[in-house]
Amino acid sequence: MKIIDLFCGIGGLSLGFEQAGFEVVSAVDMWKDAVVTYNHNRKDKIAKVETVEDFNDKELPKLIQREHITGIIGGPPCQGFSTVGRRDVDDPRNKMYLEFYKAVKLASPDFFVIENVKGMLTLNKGAFVKDLIERFGPKGLGYAINYQLLNAADYGIPQNRYRVFYVGIKNKKFEFPEPFEYKLTAKDGISDLEGATSEHYGSAPQNDFQKKMRGGVSKPLNQDYTNHSEQTISIISQVPDGGNIRDLPEEIWQVRKYNKAFERMGTFKPSNTIDTGHRNYFHYAEPRIPTVRESARIQSFPDSFEIVGTRGSQYKQVGNAVPPMLAKIIADKIKEMLS
Repeated sequence: MKIIDLFCGIGGLSLGFEQAGFEVVSAVDMWKDAVVTYNHNRKDKIAKVETVEDFNDKELPKLIQREHITGIIGGPPCQGFSTVGRRDVDDPRNKMYLEFYKAVKLASPDFFVIENVKGMLTLNKGAFVKDLIERFGPKGLGYAINYQLLNAADYGIPQNRYRVFYVGIKNKKFEFPEPFEYKLTAKDGISDLEGATSEHYGSAPQNDFQKKMRGGVSKPLNQDYTNHSEQTISIISQVPDGGNIRDLPEEIWQVRKYNKAFERMGTFKPSNTIDTGHRNYFHYAEPRIPTVRESARIQSFPDSFEIVGTRGSQYKQVGNAVPPMLAKIIADKIKEMLS
């Protein structure tokens, strides 16, 4: 079952679908750093730095002559639907979303998956959802569409991360998987990385999630620590387990006038969302930001998956990604329904 990943990033969606048995035959993204990491972690270097528009014009027509494309996945930007007071679908910022639509129209795959931030559900009175159902739905391209806001923490991933998944399947309405009966804490996700270096782990795996993330790897990649100033270390040390800036004296608030600043992971709850602003949250036990490896682990990337590029770029790449474990759970369900 061959699929295409548009706006692929470092390949969180791709990896999850591959783990479920799908084969990614083409992937594109405009960010070179992400594409380099995507290809670095695979034998077949299929990802290209390319616009989806160029892909649709030059490569997709030839690809669909050679292969039956089972699915198209991706997270197209849709900021144009934020236009207040009017539904301007032709906003230039929607061009990439419309190119995703064009790819689905050209390839006519058995299914498609769009992942996006939860704000797209309510933005401009639900304009994006309405347009998606009109374009892709029974009166458009003929897909039965279902969508749902999912929290990664409900599916065995140690992170509260809310994202909307829109799934369209021909002649079948997708049924989203039920949440798990347990949740993992940030500590459950990364406790074996405490004291770890690029040469060895900090301890033996403490649970099944850590065992799964390690696979057969003998030492963690991307486990480089950030050197903080004494002032920063002092401030972080004052933030309680699972606390935030509101737990600090008011004079410290003036350092960062931002409510999301100085959040600390909790030993008793899932991590807050791993995002591109990595300096906004801290390790639950140590006065520092998490390493790139710890961030990737909380995102459910296996420890064998190496993030390349500058340190700042690595954090951004990880923060932009879809958790592969969540992608696999969705892919498994799609595979089951297709068969």
